[in-house]
Amino acid sequence: MPSLRFLTAGESHGKALIGILEGIPSGLHISAQDIDRDLKRRQSGYGRGARMKIESDHVEIISGTRWGKTIGSPIALSMENKDWKNWKDIMSPSNPPLPPFSKGGLGGFVTRPRPGHADLAGAIKYSQYDLRNILERSSARETAVRVALGAIAKEFLSEFGIKIGSYVVQIGKVEIHSSMLGGPISEKELLSLFEKAEKSPVRCPDKVASKKMIKLIDKVTREGNSLGGIFEVFATGVPIGLGSYIQWDKRLDGRLAQALMSIQAIKGVEVGLGFRMARHFGSEVMDEIFYSQGSRVSGQLSKGFYRKTNNAGGIEGGITNGMPIIISAAMKPIPTLKKPLLSVNVITKEPVEAIYERSDICAVPAAGVIGEAMVTLVIADAFLEKFGGDSINETKRNYDSYIDYIRKF
Repeated sequence: MPSLRFLTAGESHGKALIGILEGIPSGLHISAQDIDRDLKRRQSGYGRGARMKIESDHVEIISGTRWGKTIGSPIALSMENKDWKNWKDIMSPSNPPLPPFSKGGLGGFVTRPRPGHADLAGAIKYSQYDLRNILERSSARETAVRVALGAIAKEFLSEFGIKIGSYVVQIGKVEIHSSMLGGPISEKELLSLFEKAEKSPVRCPDKVASKKMIKLIDKVTREGNSLGGIFEVFATGVPIGLGSYIQWDKRLDGRLAQALMSIQAIKGVEVGLGFRMARHFGSEVMDEIFYSQGSRVSGQLSKGFYRKTNNAGGIEGGITNGMPIIISAAMKPIPTLKKPLLSVNVITKEPVEAIYERSDICAVPAAGVIGEAMVTLVIADAFLEKFGGDSINETKRNYDSYIDYIRKF
């Protein structure tokens, strides 16, 4: 069983989204305001759709805390969908609406699956001829509550000096300058990239590339098309020893890859140099090991082992090696298009154009924030797996003892 586990529930246009997070020790300060900050970041980004103008995500903590502190029991969150008022009949949990239907296609049903979406595969799997029963849950709207749960895990990891951030490195064919990637990226350099990205409408640290990305999004918007891209997530201050090589499902890089791949529209993940490593000799990409009285270990200056490069992305053999974790993810273009692609009506079997549902043009900046949440939840799980503790104080005692052990190793 995992040390930290979570569940989400809710539909895109349902009454609310629900999240449950189990395993956070008691004594952690959390507030709805802290969680809402990341929710606002998820809603931002040039290229988002009209839905973001309707929603202003706010979370309500309904269990697991008392007087602003966790008490060790499962944390439950609720997030209202403001657009629910316009969908009460169509998305009613009990009574179907009376004709005429206000939304949908034939007989009020959504029957024209979108290429690239879960519509058709989900309809066949769950024996549904109204695709709304598929698209409402498979929608990326669900990730809002993942970001909320991840914000709690961020608060937990911050108690131990671990910081998680992200930035966009590519949208379409526009990439950031190569000087901002690769080589020995320190904690300071990563945080600098993150700070620059937070000031960009597309969450890109390169000002020149940001302007080109915005122009590209404008062009694609006029054409009724969509864009994908690549974002990078990092974690600094992570101690040596999270994860394990003893079983396939304990390897931290595998767990992180699964977490990122679970985000809607993510089609590829790299840890460190990833696929680029395959183009080089081993002598060119392995991170050599050094020892010094003044190296950085788990974000603290003390004697110990260190690396001058981080091509492995902070993970070797499924275990963190003390360097920053760096993992990137590729997002495909959003499959909902204003100029629809060809499809087939699931009831009549006639050729049709795919349905158009209100959607984003480019959601790569938001996907980076969602990526932060998923990486945070996985690292927090591995952290609790290593250090345990039913309370924050107990976990800190275990952690401090281990850090002292590393210093003496």
